[in-house]
Amino acid sequence: MSNMLISAAYAQSAGAGGGSGSTLMSFLPFVAVFAIMYFLLIRPQQQRQKQLKSELKTLRRGDRIVTAGGVVGIVQRNKEDAPEVEVEIAPNVRITVLRDTISTVLTSSAKPANDAAATK
Repeated sequence: MSNMLISAAYAQSAGAGGGSGSTLMSFLPFVAVFAIMYFLLIRPQQQRQKQLKSELKTLRRGDRIVTAGGVVGIVQRNKEDAPEVEVEIAPNVRITVLRDTISTVLTSSAKPANDAAATK
């Protein structure tokens, strides 16, 4: 019986000299999974972040936005260099939100709605 165990151990170690081809083939699934993850998850997310960043740069009075907390409102005052934006969430109810917390720009106005009032 011990003879069977010894011969099985020699048989396993004898086949281990496969070469670099088998090493490459063992890493190929990991490379394929990473490529799939990159093109399905990482790259679209990077493109979405780039698009949101450009939308935030062109944010104007009258644009409808959604904050990260889920608050929907209309931009009332926006200064390009300030990190805050004043948003109207109900008639005569205005709040100040950080520009970084804006997660979506729902509608973008084609032209600003009287920007002279926004620079008071």
